Amino acid sequence: QGATRIGAHSIIGPQSHIVDSTIGRHCHITHSVVEAAMVDDRCDVGPFSHLRKGAHLAENVHLGNFGEVKNSYLGPDTKMGHFSYLGDAYIEGNANIGAGTITCNYDGHNKHKTTIGRNVFVGSDTLLVAPVYLGDGARTGAGSVVTKDVPSNTLVYGVPARPPKNALTDASSDPHEGPG
Repeated sequence: QGATRIGAHSIIGPQSHIVDSTIGRHCHITHSVVEAAMVDDRCDVGPFSHLRKGAHLAENVHLGNFGEVKNSYLGPDTKMGHFSYLGDAYIEGNANIGAGTITCNYDGHNKHKTTIGRNVFVGSDTLLVAPVYLGDGARTGAGSVVTKDVPSNTLVYGVPARPPKNALTDASSDPHEGPG
């Protein structure tokens, strides 16, 4: 509908509703709503996802079941599997957004931005209380509530999210292992 453009070899599945949006080449949109958004080449959206005004998925982004994105940029190769909300966020790329992740972008008066660097792993059910920044290679444990910026290559977990007591900052450490 409206000023929508759809690139070559893209598949728009049944019950998808696309309005005033651009869909790139080789994309697959399944049972989803796309409104005033941009989807670059080779993206996979749905089922039951909602791209709201100002959403921009860069190349090769996966947005799974019941994902919602508003006024946000998801950089190349980012994966947001399911049941997550990203509003007023900027993700540089190659990030994994775990199931149930939410950007808490509204404080009751104003909207705030969440910024996520490259190669970031956001664990399932993480709450990112904006404004907040996660540096390149940062990792959050499942169920974390992130209220402060996370430096690059740092693991945080808990409520509120903090680095382990042994101060590991190596992003290659296993986020499933507790502090020693």
